[in-house]
Amino acid sequence: MPKMKTDSGAKKRVKITGTGRLRRRKAFRGHLLEGKTSVRTRRLGRESDFSPGIEKRVKKQLGL
Repeated sequence: MPKMKTDSGAKKRVKITGTGRLRRRKAFRGHLLEGKTSVRTRRLGRESDFSPGIEKRVKKQLGL
């Protein structure tokens, strides 16, 4: 049986905390920032958790 490979895209985008939670960057912060309010861009700058269903899928992609 061959080894299971981790998903390279998920590996680059997800950070694992010390307690084992998965953290991700929020979308819509890359460009076109002039039209967004400063409050919104600040909020988008924070990291957030995955929803439970997606977290399960991402853990599988990372081989956890």
